[in-house]
Amino acid sequence: MFTTMGCMSQPPRPTLPLAAEPVRRVEAGPWAIELLPGSAYSARYVATQSAIGFAFDSQRGLHAIGSDRVQPFVATPNSLAFVPVGCDVLSESPSGGEYLRVVHAQGLAAVGEHAFNNRIDPQAIALALRMRSALLQPGVEDDWEAWALALTQRAQGQDALANLPRGSITGKRLRLLDEFIDDGLSGPLSVQAMAELLALSEGFFIRAFKQAMGKSPHSYLIDRRVARARARLLDTRVSLAEIALACGFNSQAHMATVFKQRLGISPVQLRQACAANRPFR
Repeated sequence: MFTTMGCMSQPPRPTLPLAAEPVRRVEAGPWAIELLPGSAYSARYVATQSAIGFAFDSQRGLHAIGSDRVQPFVATPNSLAFVPVGCDVLSESPSGGEYLRVVHAQGLAAVGEHAFNNRIDPQAIALALRMRSALLQPGVEDDWEAWALALTQRAQGQDALANLPRGSITGKRLRLLDEFIDDGLSGPLSVQAMAELLALSEGFFIRAFKQAMGKSPHSYLIDRRVARARARLLDTRVSLAEIALACGFNSQAHMATVFKQRLGISPVQLRQACAANRPFR
């Protein structure tokens, strides 16, 4: 997984003591596309290939990018990133986050020589979501080369938001918001309560959040519920109904509907794939 601050690239993750979703990978022509599951990681490496990445989740941890200075980072969800070949990276996170990684066999020199991160691009978000769904549940209409090329073109674009304007959702505010959501995820959470936590009016909060994250606070909250449920699916001793209620869904059926809408796959199918520790391909 790339981290989403600095040069965000990560080699295959070490084996973890607990079960995790499998890394899903597809090769299409010169492209290699991977979907890395959200899990703790610790890595130190020099990037051997330039690559484009997309962070689906927010995450926190420590990193040192191109230097020996280790410092905290807060990653922005729904953001595009690029890491050039030769970048020296140290990165670790206690929870990580789901990440899409796209690499071209001949390199990606056209994107540029400098790393970037936390770039919000609505078209890139739509592409990344489509690619994630296809990796989780492949279909006959998958067009990986076209999707990878389109994502590369978005990384080359200059119309994306690379820096958040003053007064928007800063890293500190995102960290507070994530902690608030994590603590209350099993019950109802309102956009008004999220805005009040940050001492912002509801209208301003909604506008600033969408500009910073590329989606609405309500949509982000649903993403967090889905992410929590996916992690709990790994424990087959817990029923789907119990997981649904613990993650704030109204019912198991409601959770299944949201999974199909967001991931293109049902909780039952995802649990089966995780139990076998294999992708669907």
